[in-house]
Amino acid sequence: MTDANEGSDVSRRDYLKAAGAGTIGVTGLAGCMGGGGDGESTTTAGDTTTEGGDSGGDTTTEGDSSSNYNTLEVQHWWTGGDGAKAVQALFEGFKQKYPEIEVNQNPVSGGAGQNLKTVIKKRVLNNNPPSSWQAWPGKNLQPYVRANKLKDIGESVWSANGMKDAYLQGPKDAAKPGGKFVTVPINIHRLNNLFYNVEVVEQAGVDPSSISKPSDLVAAMKTVEEKTDAVGMAHQTKSAWSTGQLWAQVLLGEHGEETYTAFTEGKVEANKAAIKDSLQIVKDYKNHFNSDAGSITWTEANKNIINGKAAFFHQGDWAAGMYRGQDGFEFGTHWDQVPFPGTEGVYALNMDSFPFPKNNPSPEATKKFLQYCGSVDAQKRFNPKKGSIPPRTDVPKDNFGPFLSRQMDDFANSDAQVPSIQHGLAIPPEPLNGFGDAMSTFTSSWNVDKTYKQLKQAFN
Repeated sequence: MTDANEGSDVSRRDYLKAAGAGTIGVTGLAGCMGGGGDGESTTTAGDTTTEGGDSGGDTTTEGDSSSNYNTLEVQHWWTGGDGAKAVQALFEGFKQKYPEIEVNQNPVSGGAGQNLKTVIKKRVLNNNPPSSWQAWPGKNLQPYVRANKLKDIGESVWSANGMKDAYLQGPKDAAKPGGKFVTVPINIHRLNNLFYNVEVVEQAGVDPSSISKPSDLVAAMKTVEEKTDAVGMAHQTKSAWSTGQLWAQVLLGEHGEETYTAFTEGKVEANKAAIKDSLQIVKDYKNHFNSDAGSITWTEANKNIINGKAAFFHQGDWAAGMYRGQDGFEFGTHWDQVPFPGTEGVYALNMDSFPFPKNNPSPEATKKFLQYCGSVDAQKRFNPKKGSIPPRTDVPKDNFGPFLSRQMDDFANSDAQVPSIQHGLAIPPEPLNGFGDAMSTFTSSWNVDKTYKQLKQAFN
């Protein structure tokens, strides 16, 4: 099982916030760091960097040459579970290729990644970043780009290993949130999944692949509950992030990629009917959730699929790690997956990446590390253990198993790859913060009108 994603709604409250439109330099970055009353310092003694400038932001450490690399320091939050195994495999491969480079893994555990994000913000503001760190790409990195804190690596990194040809457009777009390549995605977790218990849906006479759009899923869940002892959908509402993620797939499946993208661009009022309709559909789903949805985690909800107590479950493909780890619970026989209704041909992306900061303490070692992260060797080592697929489309499937191999095929053949709303790839930190608040309101009140108003406000 992955360690990645539970509690993602907590992290939104402490994201970097981009203050307004236009270029935001270090002053803007600093001023946004302490918002939300978290007690985080917003200023740094001796920080003389000027707004919008490069002062202290684009220097390199002396002596970092091909024969004398400075220590590579990489920070991440993969300290347990599948993530720890995957990152260990990544660094084992890197050390085999570059034994002369000393590596300092400096992980920061806890807070569903939030603790690491807090550490990184402070270090970047102090012009003392690590060599690289685990970060969601896309608009999550926009404040760093606007503050001129990330280096253009289009030639130094992305020209290596055939990366530009091997990555599809969605991951490439996420790697250049400001128009230039600044980070390297290493994995993809798909979000538009509908998992199901095979025995339950067969007993109910429901064919998941025949459900054409999200609103039609309601009737399928009713049929399940009429003909079996299972609930229609396993879900958790203790934390709002699962519902935010679910709503995004409903919007995508019911109203299409164009509407989904328009929402991420802040065109809320122009798509009012679609947004409210999607909220209402999720509210309709609520009638078919397990009765303890408000007091359990997503992993506990997922056990309902394994135990045959629920027919359907929406989640990122990290959920499949629980199924694969369950003896006697086989893919295709006991559990299966289809694209969320209405999203056939679309691959909804959540990714991890490694950015290249300016003022890098080990620029040459970091270049080699990011080039390696973008290679076939790195991605075939990391992803099978992580339960994710590679963003490169030329990685062999040998070690991925039947489920992830099918996901790799779906990705390679996808017509579009849309970034995650809930995980900050599709919308910048400030509206993401408001989005999370709106989903918290929704899961506590199930008030469509009130939630819509908060979603509209999130982009203002």
